[in-house]
Formats: sequence, C-alpha cells, structure tokens
Amino acid sequence: MSKFTTFLSQKWLPTMWELFISIISVIIFTFLDFLDVLMCIFYKLVDEILEGKASSCYCIGKEEGKDKKKESIEVDYENELSETLYNRKNVFRQLGLLNFLGLKRFANRSEFVGGAERRSKWSDCGCDSCGEWMNNGNDLRLHIVVNEPQKAPEDCKGTTTENVIFLHGFMASSSLFTNTIFPSLSESIKQNYKLFAVDLLGFGKSPKPQECLYTMRDHVQMIENSVIKPFQLDSFHLVAHSMGCVIALALAARYSKSVKSVTLIAPPYFPSEENASITALERLAARRIWPLLLFGSSFMSWYEHLGRCVCYILCRHHQTWERIFKLITRQRVLHHRITDITKHTHHSAWHTMHNVICGGAKLMDGYLESLTKERVKVYVIYGTKDEVVPLECYINIKKKVANAEVCVVENADHSTVILGREVDFSKDLEHAWRGM
Repeated sequence: MSKFTTFLSQKWLPTMWELFISIISVIIFTFLDFLDVLMCIFYKLVDEILEGKASSCYCIGKEEGKDKKKESIEVDYENELSETLYNRKNVFRQLGLLNFLGLKRFANRSEFVGGAERRSKWSDCGCDSCGEWMNNGNDLRLHIVVNEPQKAPEDCKGTTTENVIFLHGFMASSSLFTNTIFPSLSESIKQNYKLFAVDLLGFGKSPKPQECLYTMRDHVQMIENSVIKPFQLDSFHLVAHSMGCVIALALAARYSKSVKSVTLIAPPYFPSEENASITALERLAARRIWPLLLFGSSFMSWYEHLGRCVCYILCRHHQTWERIFKLITRQRVLHHRITDITKHTHHSAWHTMHNVICGGAKLMDGYLESLTKERVKVYVIYGTKDEVVPLECYINIKKKVANAEVCVVENADHSTVILGREVDFSKDLEHAWRGM
C-alpha cells in the first residue's frame, strides 16, 4: 500500500495537476482572447468620443500598422519594433472576428502622430506628480538621483572619482537603489564614487510621452542626454536589474570603450536565434494560470486592451489606492515597491515590455559580443528561486561570455536577490567595481 501511495504522490498526482492546469489555462486564455477583442472596439469608440480620434493599436495587420507608423514616426521598423506587438496569438483575431465586428473601420481612422506630444490620455493619471514633466520645457530629460562622493576637499587631490549608473527593472524606479543600496554602501565607496540612479523613460518621475514607441534607441538616447553627456562621463560602471539589464547591455555596447564593468542582476537573456522575440515572450510570459506571478505577466504582456483596463484601475487612480494602503497599514510613507508599480502609463509599459524585453532578445548576442571584444568585465547575480527569469537565462549568458563572473544567491527570488540582503548585495557590487 505504501508503494502505491508513493507512486500516486510522485507520478500520477503531478501529472494530473499539470494536465488540469493546462486545460484550465486553455479555457481561460481563450476567453481572454475574446474579451480583448471586445475591449479593443470599446476603447476605439471611447477614445474617438473623448479625444476626437480612435486610438491606434496592434490588432490591425502588421503591414498596415507598418505603413501608418512610417508615415509619421521615424523608426527602423524591422530592427526597433518587436514582432511580438503584431504576432501575439489570438484565436479570434486569427479567425477574422476583428473584421466581422468592424474593427478595420476604426483601424483606418486611427492615427500615429509623430513627436513626443505632451498630453495624457483620458485613461492615464493626470495628477501633478505624473504630469510634472509636461511643464519642463521642450528638452525632455529623465529623472535622476545623483549621490555625490563625500570627499573632503583635501582628499580630492590625486584621486579619481568613479561613476556608476543604476538602471531599474520593469514597473520599478530609481527608488529600488536609492532607498536600499545607496545607504548600505561602505564609507570608502561613498567617498569616492558618484552614483546615478535613473528613472527610465516612461517610469517613475521620468517623462511618459504618449507618442513615443519606447524602443531601445529611445531609452538609450534618453540616458545619454540625461546622464552621460550632461555630466561628461568618460568612464563609468553599469548596474542593472531585470529589464534594465537589456538597456544596460545596449548602452554598454555603444560605450564599450568607456564602460569599466557591467553588473547584471537577473538578466532576461535568450540567444538571438530566429524568432528570438517570440521565444522571450513565451518563456517570460507563458500563457498559464499557475503560478499566479506567471499568470499576471502573461495577462499584461499578451492583452493590449485588457492591460489598459488594469492600468486604468491601478495607475489612473494610484493616489486613491495609496490612501487606502496608508489607512490599512497605518503608515505615513509607503514602501517604494507599492508606489513604483503604478508610476507608468499603459502605453509606456506596453511598448517597453515588447520593444525592450522581447525585442531586445534578438539584439543581445551582438551587445555581448561587442563587450567581449572590448574585454569589458561582466558580473552576473541571480537567485535560485527566481520565478520571473528562468534559470536558463543565466546558463545562456555564462556560455556566451566565458569570462563572466556569476554570483549565485541561494533561496533568493527576483526581488529578494536585492531586497532583504542589501549589505551583502552592496559587497557584491563593490567586488565587481574593485575586483574587475
């Protein structure tokens, strides 16, 4: 009897559970496919009523969308826009339901307006905090937090200040580093290193232009114009978490002679094979209902219009939610992980997800080859319980960059690889900056 029980627990039950999850996933995501089509038409109607024109989206055909963008936005369509924007599977779109419901009529009236237009959509938050950047003149700059070295004037003679640029991950901000890592660094680092924590384009307190496609080029150029050029950085280290790793590698490849080291925390790296962008989407946001974190990622990555509904509820009304959380927790200041998750628009998050995280997959091999050629030191940190970025990503990057140094953090997930171990993490960074 015990052998039979062991067989059930080790073989039969896991198989049945996996089958159950697969069947329920198919049912739920088929329903979501249909719901996303309906919400597409709903938003086009409402946008046309409230704003005078139907919103553009990626439910229309690839070639038609390509022609519309080329008319108004200067973009290298094949290299900068991810194919996942148009090639996401939707059973009802493939069956022609969009045409049947009259979506093409609205798609033909949708417009892509060039330039970083300074306005917010009716479904985006228009509070002073979220819209402050729109009043700062024509020269858009990222929000950055600069931590100057604490040298005494007499200590500056004969010493060279090191520069470090920090790039956060998806739906985060510079607070990830300024509130946790900066205070934990050693006195020696604080005295000799100049630290730049960046709010990436579309996140935190940085600009969130509606008529921007948030391509890799957009993100890199904004970092150049906000940090590297204004502060005249001739050399610097890079530290990046999750999505920020993709942008960091693009920036490092562009400035390979200036970068002294690149520290990647939980980098989503897949080899640049054929259909690499689709592979990245399917690996990072597989259409499954379990685990719940994966379901949330897939929901927001596959469904453009349902994702906009979530952003309308959470981001558009973030001040209300923050007041509720303060009442519940009885805290005057909320943790940055709570407030950062709403500091974006659906437009900025959607395009950054696809054009950087997914679209960047086809470019990362080239970035890494450039760094290897210039002998830039690469330091990788990951947690063994990361449920966001698969273990294969770290194996892949180690194979691609043979001299990369890898730090494995036991029992750490995608967030706790940094949070909760700030002192140890700071030591890892200091090792990367000094030992490389």
